[in-house]
This record gives sequence, C-alpha cells and structure tokens, in this order.
Amino acid sequence: MQKEWHYLFLDQQDKILQSLRGNIRGDIFGGITAAVVALPLALAFGVTSGIGAVAGLYGAIAVGFFAAIFGGTNSQVSGPTGPMTVVMGAIVAEHAGNLSEAFAIVFLGGAFQILFGLLKIGKYVSYTPSSVVSGFMSGIGVIIIIVQTLPFFGLSPVPGGPLGAIQAWPDLLGNINVSAMTIGVFSLALVIAWPARLHKILPPALATLIIGTLLGLFVLTGAPTIGHVPTGLPELYIPIALLSDLPAIVQPALILALLGSIDSLLTSLVADSITRSRHDSNKELIGQGIGNMVSGLIGGLPGAGATMRTVVNVRAGGRTPISGALHALVLLGLVLGLGPLAENIPLAVLAGILMKVGWDIVDWSYLKHVRRAPRDKVLVMFVTLGLTVFVDLITAVAVGLILAGFVTAKWMEKEELKGISALALPQDDNFLNAEEKEALIGHDRKIAIVSLRGRFSYASAREMVQQANAIDFGHKAVIFDLTNTVHIDTSAALAIQELLVIAASKTTDCYLVGMTGIAKETLESLGVLENISLDNIVPTRLEAIQRAVRTIAS
Repeated sequence: MQKEWHYLFLDQQDKILQSLRGNIRGDIFGGITAAVVALPLALAFGVTSGIGAVAGLYGAIAVGFFAAIFGGTNSQVSGPTGPMTVVMGAIVAEHAGNLSEAFAIVFLGGAFQILFGLLKIGKYVSYTPSSVVSGFMSGIGVIIIIVQTLPFFGLSPVPGGPLGAIQAWPDLLGNINVSAMTIGVFSLALVIAWPARLHKILPPALATLIIGTLLGLFVLTGAPTIGHVPTGLPELYIPIALLSDLPAIVQPALILALLGSIDSLLTSLVADSITRSRHDSNKELIGQGIGNMVSGLIGGLPGAGATMRTVVNVRAGGRTPISGALHALVLLGLVLGLGPLAENIPLAVLAGILMKVGWDIVDWSYLKHVRRAPRDKVLVMFVTLGLTVFVDLITAVAVGLILAGFVTAKWMEKEELKGISALALPQDDNFLNAEEKEALIGHDRKIAIVSLRGRFSYASAREMVQQANAIDFGHKAVIFDLTNTVHIDTSAALAIQELLVIAASKTTDCYLVGMTGIAKETLESLGVLENISLDNIVPTRLEAIQRAVRTIAS
C-alpha cells in the first residue's frame, strides 16, 4: 500500500514537471477560465444544499485541488456538481441540526472512493447500465429545476425536496415577488442566449451572475439575496461518529461515493475524447476520494469531475493537473475576501443559472431516441427517473440496478440459449464430422447429443434444463458435449447436475465431453462430476460415441 502511494506521488510530480516545461501557459489560462466558470456554480450549489454559499466554494477548492493533484485525468476540473449537491441536500435535510454528522458522511464517502481505487474497481463503476445513469441524471436535472422554482419567483425554499416544492406551488400565485421573478426570467434568458462569440471572454454563468446582481442592486431592489457569507479560513469538522450512528452514515456515504465515482469517470471519458488521451480510472477515484475527505473536514460540499468546467479548461488550453489545481487556488484567493460581494447576489439569479444547469443535466440525447430504444431499457430509465424525483436517490439507484439486471439477464438468456442443441437424431446435424456420423450408424435412435456452445449463467440455467429435457430420455445414452463451452457459472453447473440426475433416474448412460478451463473447475468444485462415472468423462465427442455404442452393444 505504501508503494502505491509513493508511485502515485512520483507520477503526479512527473506530470507537473512536464507541464512546467511545456504547456504552462495553456494550463494557467485554462485554470483561470475554469475558476471563472466555477465561481457562480459553486455559490449556487452551496445555497441549494442548504448549508450556505461558502460551502460550495470550500468544496470547489478542496475537491478541485486534491483531485487534480492526485487524480488520474490530467485535464479534469472537479468540484460540486448538480447530482452531488442534490444528494448532499437530502443528507443535510436528514441530519438537520447536526452538520458535523453530515460532513462526516462526506468524509466517509471520500474514504470509500479511495478504497474503490485501491481495490482497482474503478473500471467496473463505468459498467453501470446507461439506462440507469440516464434516468438518474435526468431525475437530478428535474429535481434541480423543480426546487429552484420557489427562489425563482421570490419565495423561500421549503423542506421536503421536490415534493415539498411542488406542494408549495399553490402559494406561488398570491406570493410572487415581482422583482425576483423579473430577475429570474432575465437571468435564465441571459444564460441561455449569451452570444457564443463572447464565451471565451466571459462565460455565460459569470456574465449572468454579474449583470443579474447589478440589476438587483440598482433596479429591482426587492428581491431576496444570499445574505451573510462568512469569509476567511474554514472551520474544521472532525469526523467523529459513534458506532451506533454508523448504519445511518454508511448508506448515504456509499451513495455519494458511487455517484461521485460514476460522475467523475464519465467526465474523464469526455476529457479523453477531447484530448485524445487515456485516464487512469483507479487513480482518479483515489484523487476524488482525497478531495472529498478534505472537503468533509473543512465543511465543503462533496464534488466530482465537472463536465462543463473540464471542457472549458481543455478548450482554454489546460492539459495537465496544474490547470485544475490553479482553478482551486484562484477560488481560494477569492473566498478570503469574497463574502461582502456575494451577500448581495439575488437568489433568483442563482435560480436562473441552476435551471439552465438542470436542463443541461437531463439526458435529452437518450430521450430523443426513446421511441426507437428497446422497451425494457426505456422502462428502466423512466422508473429510475421517477423514483429519483418522487421517492429518493438511494431507492432509485437500487431499483434501477435491479431492473437493469433483470433486463440484462433476459438478454443473456436469449443469447446463451442459442448455443444449446438437443438432438434426438444427432447425425443429421452438420456440426458432427464424417467419422462421428459413421460411428453412429445403426445407433442413431439410441444415442442423443446435447451440445452446449458458448457461455452459460444463471440467466439461462432453468431454460437450459427445459430445452435439454425436450429430447426423450428413453435413449440408451446421452452425450453432453462441452467442447465449445467457454464459461459455466454456479447456476448453470447445478442445472447440468440436474440433467445428469434426471438421465440417471431413467437408466440412461451419460457422457461428458470436452471439459476444460473454468467450466471444468466449476463443475469439479460443486461436485457435479460425482453424478457420473469417471470412465464416462472423455476428451472427444468421437470417443464418447464409440464408448456409448460399445456399451449399448454389450
């Protein structure tokens, strides 16, 4: 373990030195540009989480710096994201009045991410079905839009997440703050319509933040604002959790870790496609974990790789960890004296910016193809989306993964069963060679061959038995041919055992052919071969046919 940390540090040191020799100008420009984009989003996410604007900045600083230094994606910029903020908002609501416990969850979530990286399971996180990811991300986008409707019209946020906001909608008509609504509409329109040619000079979110704040300060002065924002160095939150509290802490920490890992690795793929590089998934999880642990210690929001900020960084010239670390240092410099400026930002401005963020998070590319997508995967997507919005994030992920597993199992069953041939007249099948067909002459009605080709798992185990039983076990001998069987899991092995037991109960001789590799190991370890004579386990199909013929003739 100590060696891994040593190599990790040396590798990042080499990358930074390489940047100093080559791309330092691009990294500086990329880091500053990313910080400009991150500033309004960090403030907005902090307010949305229920902790405060400064928590968003602390999270952007901690995760942005340490994920860049120790992560495995050179050009990635990390910080609070919409999905992570929504989860943190739920955690804060659940642990209201006990922020120390909430930040302990952030710390533990980071520790889980480090564990994922050290166990080298980073690549498996990306195996999460796209239908689940799409439904979850779209649900997060919908939640952000729904929750922001209240500050958009000048009302105070209410507890209860999206359902609480929906229940408060009837009060909107009689309590709309015209100033806030005007600022909100203007901000939303501006962040959408900001000219593309000005993006490099002033990003849309920052332009909207500045212009919307000036509008609130000098024209529409009746709109609610952020209020007091503390400045200076953050307070330390030591993650002391009693053993009795662990069940309540572990579950949301795992959700944060999984969501942050998926979010970060998906962004890493985006960065790879733009820079034509290749990230290290496990190292990226370690870097994200360190960043989130530090964020939990200083009272910051949890974070992950941020797609928009990463793309902005890359397009501005950022290519190495220096750009991500510099973005965090710029924010650190701002937070030390930013409080008085941020206090006058209207909440409606942040609501307008976040509504655009929520809209962008929704997976519109998937939704556009819903009519042509497989029905079962569309169902998984919409169930995950609905549960994310109207139940809770943990249930959504759990149910989504279970449903996706069922869908995958159904597909696996269909594909695996294509490799089963149960032949009552085996000499009529073209997979037998001339010598095997000749050996069967005169005994074709007495010998059946069950050929298993490919891989077999729990998905096809039950149907395997039914299809194989389609032949009449009134034959004198049955040959189970595993020559082209690549893999057999426990369920499939037990299904083969059932076939052997059924055949033996009908006084039919059984032969196993061509067992090798993992298939053989699985059958041996489960004791399946105890149901058949060792003399009837032969290497080739021809030898099995010859043995069966001799036994029948004797």
